[in-house]
Amino acid sequence: MRLSRIPIIFILFVFLLSVLVAKISFILSINVDDLTRDEATFQLNNLEDEENRKENVPSNLKIGDSPNNLIWFLQISDIHISIFHDMTRLSEFKDFCDITVSAIKPTVVIASGDLTDAKSENNMGSRQYVEEWIYYKKVLQECKATEKTLWLDVRGNHDNFNVPDIGSSENFYRNYSVQGRFHPRSYLAKVAGRSKGEMYSFVAVDACLDPGPRRPFNFVGVLSKQEYAMLRNLGKEARNGTVASVWFGHYPTSCILAPSPGARALVGQGLAYLCGHFHTFGGLVPNMYTLQHTGSLELELGDWKDNRIYRLAAIDHGLFSFIDVIHNDWPVVLVTNPKHALYVMQSKEPIDSIASSSHIRLLAFSISPLAAVKISIDDGILEDCSLVEGPLYVLKWDPRKYSSGLHQITAYVKDQLGHEKIETVPFSLDGTRLSFKLLPRIALMSDISKLFQIMFGTMLCVCVVPLSIIKIIHKLVKDEKLKKPRIPIRILNMWLRKLWILSTIDRLYYPLTLYALYLTIGPWSIGEIIEGHTGVIFAWGTVIRGSYLPGSFTYAYGFLQMVSFQLPLTLFLAHCVDRRYFDYDTKRSCLRNFCFHIPFFVIVTVQLMFASFFWLAYGTMAFLLGPLRTWSIVLGVILWQVAIRLPERYLRGMAAVWPRGPTPIKEGIEGEEVPMEVMDK
Repeated sequence: MRLSRIPIIFILFVFLLSVLVAKISFILSINVDDLTRDEATFQLNNLEDEENRKENVPSNLKIGDSPNNLIWFLQISDIHISIFHDMTRLSEFKDFCDITVSAIKPTVVIASGDLTDAKSENNMGSRQYVEEWIYYKKVLQECKATEKTLWLDVRGNHDNFNVPDIGSSENFYRNYSVQGRFHPRSYLAKVAGRSKGEMYSFVAVDACLDPGPRRPFNFVGVLSKQEYAMLRNLGKEARNGTVASVWFGHYPTSCILAPSPGARALVGQGLAYLCGHFHTFGGLVPNMYTLQHTGSLELELGDWKDNRIYRLAAIDHGLFSFIDVIHNDWPVVLVTNPKHALYVMQSKEPIDSIASSSHIRLLAFSISPLAAVKISIDDGILEDCSLVEGPLYVLKWDPRKYSSGLHQITAYVKDQLGHEKIETVPFSLDGTRLSFKLLPRIALMSDISKLFQIMFGTMLCVCVVPLSIIKIIHKLVKDEKLKKPRIPIRILNMWLRKLWILSTIDRLYYPLTLYALYLTIGPWSIGEIIEGHTGVIFAWGTVIRGSYLPGSFTYAYGFLQMVSFQLPLTLFLAHCVDRRYFDYDTKRSCLRNFCFHIPFFVIVTVQLMFASFFWLAYGTMAFLLGPLRTWSIVLGVILWQVAIRLPERYLRGMAAVWPRGPTPIKEGIEGEEVPMEVMDK
C-alpha cells in the first residue's frame, strides 16, 4: 500500500527533529567519555600519555595538614573603567587592589578583559579613551598591586574597539596594561609553588578581532591559524614540568571562532578555563559554570561593572576549587578538601586522594583577624579548625564514614569585627554527581555563532517561504489543479487570506522577498567601521583594511531586523491589501484612518531609532549608504503607499478564490472608487 504524502512528510519531520534533539543533547551533555573525534585526537596528540591528563600531580601525594602543594589566586573581569559613567567602578576597583588583594595575598590576580569601557557618553559610539587606561594603570601603581602579586591582564572586546591593529597608537593596552608591553596578545606565565620545583602555569587567550571594529559588530572572538598554533605550543610548554595549568581569557568558548578542532579542545588542556564577557546576561543566568566534553571546567565570572564580583580559586594537591564573592563581603571562605561534588573533574584531578585524605582543608580570609573557624558535616556539631599557616585551616576527619552517597560540609567563620560567613559544600566520595543548570550549559556549551545563523535563517524562511508557497498554491488553485486549503481555526484562516492576497500582488511580493534575500548576500552598510578606515558590512562578515572578519553577531543583528521590520511590515501590508479588497466603507474618518496606520508608524519609528544608532556608531556615510537600516525605511514607505493606493484591477483576480461581499469597491474611469453594481449598470 502506497503511503500518502502526509505520513511521509510527518515521518521526515520526526526524523529531522530527532536528529536535532540528539545533537542538542550531545552538546549539553557532560559525559567526558563521549569526546568528539577531533577533541580526543587533539588531546592525545598533545599529551605524552593518557595518565598526563591528570596534570603532573604525584599519585602518592597524600592530602594532610601540610601547607605545601597549595596555591590560591583571584580573578576579576569586565571592570569597564569609564570616564563618563559610574566612577564608583574605579574607586571600588582601587579598594579591591588595595584592601582585598592585601587581605587575601594571592599568588596571581587574573584580569580577564574589558579593563576599560571605551564607550561614548551616549553609549552609542565607541573608541579607545586614553584617560580610562591612565586610570587603570594609576590604580595599580598607587596600590602597588604588581608588588603584592603577579598581575595577569588580557584584552576584551571593549579594549579592542576602534583599534586598527596591534601596533596601532590606539592600542593603549600595549602601553598601559601590565602584560601588554611584554605580550601584545596571548601568553604563558609560570609561577612557583611552596614546594621545591613545584610550578603552576597560567595561559592567557587573546581572541580579540584584528583589526578591532567599533561596536556593535565586535562581540565574538576569533583565533587565527597563527594564534591558534601559538596557543597550542603554549599549551605544550604549560604542561612541561608543572603541577597544573589554568587557562583564561575574556570570551567564553561558545563565542570564539577557531580552526578545527576548536577553542574548547585548546583550552581543555588545563584544569579550568576562566572567562567573562557575558555579564551573566544581566543576572538572568547567574553562576554560569559547566563541565566541557574535554573534562575541564569552564567558568564565566560575573562582571565588576555592575555587580562587583570577583573570584577566589585554589589548587590544593591537584584539586581545583573556587568561589565567587561580592566585593566587601567578608569573611571569604573556600573549602578545598573535600572538593565540591558539582565541580569534580574525574579525568583531570586526583579525585581518589580525597577518600584517602586525613584532613578537611579550607582557606579563610578577612580584613580583621579571625575569631572562629569551625566545620560540621551533615548537620553535626561544629568543631574548631586548627590554623596551619596563613589562611589554611584544617580539621582531622575519617573519610570512611562518608564513603557512599552525597554529604555536605558547613564551614562557619567569624572575624573580630563580628562579620560572619557560612558556606555549605556538598561532596561525594563514591562518584555521586550533581547536575549543572540548563541555561549555563546552553550559554557555555553551545556555539553562539551557529545559533545566530540559525536564528537569522529561521526568520528569513518565515518571511519568505510562506509567501512564496502561497503564491504557488494560488496559481495551482486558479488553474484548478488544487483545491483551496482552509484552516479550521478562524484567525489563522483570516491571516492565510491576507497573506494570500499579498502574495498575488507582484509589486509588493517581489520587493518584500527580494529585500529579505538581499540581506543574506548584499552589503548592509558602507562606512567608517574603524575611525579613518572605510569598511563594508555583510551578513557573512566585514571587510576592512584588507582584512576579512567572519560574521557572527551580524546574524543576530539581521535576526533583529527581520523581527522588528521585515515580518511586521509584511503582516501590515497583508492587512492593508486585505482591507483594500474588502473595503465597503469608502468614507472613513481621518481618525479611523490614522488609527489604522498606527502600526506602520510604529514600525518606521523603531527602524528610524535603529538607523540613528547606526549613525552614532559608524557615522554619516554608514547612515546614508545603509540598505539594512536607512534604505529599508524608504522601501517600507514606498510599499505602504503602494498598498493603500492599490488600483482595484490588481485585486480583481482574487474574486474566484476569496469571494468578497455584495458591494466591494471598483475603480472608476477617472480613478475614483464607486460600488461595483454602479459600474456594471
